[in-house]
Amino acid sequence: MKALIIEDEHLIAEEMKSMINAIAPDVEITGILPSVKAARKFLQSNAQPDLLFMDIKLSDGLSFELFDAVTISCPVIFCTAYEEYAIRAFKVNGVDYLLKPVQEEDLRKAINKVKSLQQGGNAIPADIRQLMQYFTQAAPSRPQYKERFIISNNNKLIPVEAKDIALIYRDTLNYFFRFDGDKLIYDYSPLEEIEEVLDPDMFFRANRQTIVNINAIQVLKPYGNQKLMVHLKPPLKMEIDVSREKAPLLRKWMDR
Repeated sequence: MKALIIEDEHLIAEEMKSMINAIAPDVEITGILPSVKAARKFLQSNAQPDLLFMDIKLSDGLSFELFDAVTISCPVIFCTAYEEYAIRAFKVNGVDYLLKPVQEEDLRKAINKVKSLQQGGNAIPADIRQLMQYFTQAAPSRPQYKERFIISNNNKLIPVEAKDIALIYRDTLNYFFRFDGDKLIYDYSPLEEIEEVLDPDMFFRANRQTIVNINAIQVLKPYGNQKLMVHLKPPLKMEIDVSREKAPLLRKWMDR
């Protein structure tokens, strides 16, 4: 099976290629295309692959533009950092919709779906039929994220608006830093549980210990092996280390 990766972040594309080679050696990655323009040019002048791995937000636009310019008949596995495009993905040739950072097991299942489609004479598996039926109906309402937290402090209960939280830091306890620099102890909950109830348009999981509000970021500084250092606005003036795996996701998250 021959496949193409359409992804504008070189590091992510190479890691995706390596992961595919490891879990599905029968899938040959014949190329990596970094933009809508490059993908359109290639698909208009070459035979289509058996499978496309496609990011959605590329450096020069949305990959959905390709479906208007080229008749794409092969299945597509979308790999993106954004949840809001799932409806459009399943209205085109989307077989699966994986959120970044892509997990190996999710990728394996998605590739197996494609193989099932091919072996079954293009019959659509039941789970994909259900997804397509769901997504072609009216779009679901926007998820309701937590608007405020109640924090116990000195025998008082303090309501803290989520939008007023600049940074959440975990060190045994979870600490909330407000934009004014005030630091409050929240609880012992795993940071993953707090992350789930926060609006992903406003908050980003920068590393294992930190969730940052987009409005608290003053500047991003590249350093080391494609890593980023996030500098927060005064009065916090804190620095947050972002790994090379997370760095391209952070840049895309902010560039919108």
